[in-house]
Amino acid sequence: MVHMSISAFHQHFKAITAMTPLQYQKFLRLQHVRQLMLSANRDATQVARHVGYASSLQFSREYRRLFGEAPTRDVAKWRQNTHQRPHSRPIP
Repeated sequence: MVHMSISAFHQHFKAITAMTPLQYQKFLRLQHVRQLMLSANRDATQVARHVGYASSLQFSREYRRLFGEAPTRDVAKWRQNTHQRPHSRPIP
């Protein structure tokens, strides 16, 4: 347990992360959603519910605000970019 007030904690947290604790939680949650959509081939609505979003509209809004694209479009771009990169060869 850290011996500081809630407001002091928020100030220190924001100084280190440049985000409030709530913003950081949303950031981590949305990063997790993106990873799940890319790795598990699950759709945005399923994954949003899985990580605790009750409203798909709110989820899409927050996702777009963070990543600049709607979830489905963002993941499609990531997949396309992954397939276009040449595979690296191991060095003998």
